[in-house]
Amino acid sequence: YGHFFIEHNRGHHVWVSTPEDPASARMGESIYQFASRELPGTFRRGIEHERLRLSKKGKSFWSVENEVLQGYAITLTIAIICVALFGWQMIPFLIVHHFTGWFGLTQANYVEHYGLLRRKLPNGRYEPVQPRHSWNTNHIVSNLLLFHLQRHSDHHANP
Repeated sequence: YGHFFIEHNRGHHVWVSTPEDPASARMGESIYQFASRELPGTFRRGIEHERLRLSKKGKSFWSVENEVLQGYAITLTIAIICVALFGWQMIPFLIVHHFTGWFGLTQANYVEHYGLLRRKLPNGRYEPVQPRHSWNTNHIVSNLLLFHLQRHSDHHANP
């Protein structure tokens, strides 16, 4: 999921709770509709953020400095090592593992900004991110499952 941290930090934190953010669920959008929009949207934007960063440095997208490709290379290396150590039966496990990880993250993204929108200002920009642009919870289970992201507005106020 090499594109995620790039898009999350350079895109989602800028566009959160706007129609331009593929990681903010829209009012009335089902989790499945959201997932089918979020994955390709965040992937494309993560790639574009990294392409732009590298081009400013005069580097090719295929540079070893590409953080998106580094993330995917690490994931692939770990998968190959697992298959080499434990055999081909690891492949179904890895597929389920990767899907579960992705869908868990997608579910978290879905609830954290569901239906929340920032106002567009007369100058064309969006209002600054406020605590009301993220859902929060004080439940212990949410804290454990979301790795302390249950106070999500603080995550955006203090990235």
